[in-house]
Amino acid sequence: MNLNSQAQTPKFLDIVRRSIGDDWVHTADATVSRYGETTLPGSDNPPPAVVYPGSVDEVVAIVNAANETGTQLFPISNGNNISQGSRAPVGANQIVVDLGRRMNRILDFNEDMGIATVEPGVSYQQMHDELVRRGDRFMVDVTSGPPAGSVLGNALDKGAGYTPYADHFAMTCGMEIVLGNGQRLRTGDGALETARNWHMSKYSYGPYLDGLFVQSNYGIVTQAGFWLMPKPPAIRSFAFTFDNDDDLGDIVAAIRPLRMSGFVPTMMRLCNDLWLLASETSHPSYVSGRSITDDERKDLQRAHNLGSWTVSGAFYGASDAQIAPMVERVRSHFASLGRGRYISHEEAMESPTLASAVAAYAGVPSVHEMKQLAWRPGGGMASFTPGVPMDRDLVLQSSRKSREILRSHGLEYLKMYVCGPRFARGLHHLLWNRTVEAEDRAADQAYKALAAAYTDLGLQVGRSPIRYQDFHMSLLGDATRKTCEAIKDVLDPRGIIAPGRYGIGRAATA
Repeated sequence: MNLNSQAQTPKFLDIVRRSIGDDWVHTADATVSRYGETTLPGSDNPPPAVVYPGSVDEVVAIVNAANETGTQLFPISNGNNISQGSRAPVGANQIVVDLGRRMNRILDFNEDMGIATVEPGVSYQQMHDELVRRGDRFMVDVTSGPPAGSVLGNALDKGAGYTPYADHFAMTCGMEIVLGNGQRLRTGDGALETARNWHMSKYSYGPYLDGLFVQSNYGIVTQAGFWLMPKPPAIRSFAFTFDNDDDLGDIVAAIRPLRMSGFVPTMMRLCNDLWLLASETSHPSYVSGRSITDDERKDLQRAHNLGSWTVSGAFYGASDAQIAPMVERVRSHFASLGRGRYISHEEAMESPTLASAVAAYAGVPSVHEMKQLAWRPGGGMASFTPGVPMDRDLVLQSSRKSREILRSHGLEYLKMYVCGPRFARGLHHLLWNRTVEAEDRAADQAYKALAAAYTDLGLQVGRSPIRYQDFHMSLLGDATRKTCEAIKDVLDPRGIIAPGRYGIGRAATA
């Protein structure tokens, strides 16, 4: 059978209507158009239909119907992965399975252990509000993305935040998955019918299966346990801003011992000027095809009292007084560079762009950085996310290359390094006017040029927009690609779960 031929769609939808109800199968033009929208280069990709399951049993019914009719599905959580693809499917004619609309429950909360069991639709804002309602004893690690983003969806895409619980997948424990063959799987101790440790013991008997469902398309995750961080009584931030682009290497070298020793407990955000300022203002003299000038950048820096690079982090403790010596120690550490200006917690709280970083260290979601979408008209945004070792020279070399490539394509260089002990995720945001064909084409070319340049440096991305997932998979070794395909053949033999996502399986073409 030709998978996902349009002729099969009515049969599939009839079966699904009988299983989950007609109210939860939508085919209206307005709906499918909205689900096809992205902020990426190229055209939108509306699905033929959107279905909204309300339980794991209904997900099983949808997957079984897809297998029976040869229909490709594209499951999403809340569809708020802006700059990665939003709600749009990766292939033509894939039916969107929106888990966020109805499967948005916090199924259990263990207040002794600090564990929340959540469905895919539980958002960062929802989790934060629930924790506050329950006494504000715990906090969830948040991203820079929309507060409406899915806690579970972000973890499954290797998302991360800024607190000591920054690795979101590492903070999951025990999942429930509907495999592509329709079987229901519970990982870890959840495989034991009488399990009491399902969301407490990460590594149980036998192979560790959870990782198979991170950045893959082998099944649909319908719930998972999340470990939550106890909320400290006091949180104090620190920040330093540096005037010159080439200060970057020395800043990274200064960050590394602070993180390797564990002295600074948070990830450290190292942002360039335009990453911060694009959330505060729009392009000062937008002309299609022209990047901002160095003089215009300096004017913006002076207006907002920030330099070319700003680094921040936070300490936790029993009181502000207890934290004060730690802040002084890190202040002295950066002062040894002989340049840079210290920004106190109080000053940071007066600056919206720095206050949003402080909120992230405190587990409070914020929409602030999404304001970058208004930097240029036209709503184009794509993320390029290479990882870079915390090496002074390599970070500086790769940063110079990024700036050169983006400027040559008429785009601005917006960059944030999220710095750990040995490794930093380098988040680029490409911003452009999608309504101008030449700019849209330039953004696509810039992304590909960045990917080629970083590949030459031996550096790979951690995530990818849907337009480029097949490309990034093609860069990996033959054994890796064959193994991913072999697992797909076993767990999803008909290839009905999002083929083409992450470059695994073959998506149908229009």
